Amino acid sequence: MTLLADLLSTVFERRYRQPARQVRDDRPAEDLAEALVGSADETSGLALAGDLLSRFAAMNDDEKLAFFRHIATALNIDPDAVRSTLAAYEQDPSKASYRAFMAAAEPRRQELIRRINRIPGTTEALVRMRADLLRLGKGMPELEALDQDFRHLFASWFNRGFLVLRPINWQSPAYILEKIIAYEAVHAIHSWDDLRRRLQPADRRCFAFFHPAMPDEPLIFVEVALTRGIPGSIQMLLAEDRTPLPAEDADTAVFYSISNCQAGLASISFGNSLIKQVASDLAAELAGLDTFVTLSPIPGLMQWLAQEDPDWQPATPQDMQARAAHYLLTAKGRGGAPFDPVARFHLGNGAIVHAVHADADTSQKGQAQSGGAMVNYLYDLKNIAQNHEAFAAGKEVVASTAVQALAKSAAQSQA
Repeated sequence: MTLLADLLSTVFERRYRQPARQVRDDRPAEDLAEALVGSADETSGLALAGDLLSRFAAMNDDEKLAFFRHIATALNIDPDAVRSTLAAYEQDPSKASYRAFMAAAEPRRQELIRRINRIPGTTEALVRMRADLLRLGKGMPELEALDQDFRHLFASWFNRGFLVLRPINWQSPAYILEKIIAYEAVHAIHSWDDLRRRLQPADRRCFAFFHPAMPDEPLIFVEVALTRGIPGSIQMLLAEDRTPLPAEDADTAVFYSISNCQAGLASISFGNSLIKQVASDLAAELAGLDTFVTLSPIPGLMQWLAQEDPDWQPATPQDMQARAAHYLLTAKGRGGAPFDPVARFHLGNGAIVHAVHADADTSQKGQAQSGGAMVNYLYDLKNIAQNHEAFAAGKEVVASTAVQALAKSAAQSQA
């Protein structure tokens, strides 16, 4: 058994390790990229990929932008070849003609990304590379097209089947906890004591998705509070002096913070799978849980109010509550989808707008984004699929009768 293990280890090392070389390839990064795509030898290809990644990591923003522009154009598709191979396939559909069309339709820059990823441990470097591309290439059509190649490949590499759900608790490694603090994007974690209050008590949970190629980097995480009843204030939910609730006494799981961790994985959807998986696992663990809700910010509310009625000021908290409900049910953005990004996310996952609260987030950020209002999106596990289909088909915003009544009152007051 030991001899077999040693043999397999030797074969693996010979196949996948990057060979040590005395001379570094000093050609420009653009030349290295083209040489890597054209390389037929795996060993030399690994060496080229390693040199290219090292070169890219040392670039400043102007150099990165020039590199992205080069591969976006030099490694793009040939439209004439696409047209001619498509015509050949239409005239004589076959394995060979289809293969020729597929080869012409896929830009060589996709193969560049794949070949870089052959080096073990470089997936994270490619995620960082895409983060740079998104940051530097916004508004540049050729670079936004290049990003579609990254997004196409990442959607396959990071699909749900590869993701691993792991609980995050006070016993998790310090380097993971440090990243939870750093990546928290909804309600800032101000100290280690603050983090402990979110992880250690029996009525607090945290879960994150990881990928085997990035085992030390959370992709997305959700923080959960186990409560009795549905909360309407984030400050009360996170209060320092609150009394923890025994987990078995809880009837409600509250998803109060969901944070994406990797800028380079923007638009690669994990959140819908994360919430549904966590809700399912918690329901199996705690028989008393029968309600699954969020306590969510309304980040587009004040921006929308400033556009719709710049002079409006709420006379009472109920005025803001009603305006928030009206906004969530009626404000539309591109393609008829809700204007609010958090609403698009949860409604697209199959949740409904369950309740709206005024004075629910008294923080400076909460006041600036939504005038202190927050919303509970309800995940009814029996109706998630039905609600998702209704939203996907017609962008229908499903809401409780109470929220509908609030929205109606706001509309009447404006009439």
